[in-house]
Amino acid sequence: MTKEALEESRLVNDLFIVEDGELLMDYLHHRGKYANMSGWSLPGLILLDLNMPKKDGREVLKELKGDPNLRRIPVVVLTTSKAEEDICRTYDLGVNSFIIKPVSFESLVSIMNTLKIYWFEIVELPLKQSEQQNELQPHQSAIGR
Repeated sequence: MTKEALEESRLVNDLFIVEDGELLMDYLHHRGKYANMSGWSLPGLILLDLNMPKKDGREVLKELKGDPNLRRIPVVVLTTSKAEEDICRTYDLGVNSFIIKPVSFESLVSIMNTLKIYWFEIVELPLKQSEQQNELQPHQSAIGR
């Protein structure tokens, strides 16, 4: 539903979706099935689900924010969890925003429009740095499930 809401909001950025936390980390580290991917670049924003299979969003967030080559990538948690413990823990781990997924598709589209405007039109993200350093390219988005 998130992918459809992003499409409905007319996000023009490249969008890359992975199915679980391990695949997200493989993509970000350009390894495994993503090692020889042409046109590979790090995302300018990650929408992260806390309840991903294999490696959950909390583990991914901890790994991301602990890696000097990945920690500047803004991470927005988009999840069904309303638990105060999840909210506090993800902010402690360095998340940039925590959003509870709405029930209706129209509300999700509205949130995606707001995210698009905020993260790609208002906020200044770090400029693309050396490809060898695997730093940010703020034109691409990634979604962890």
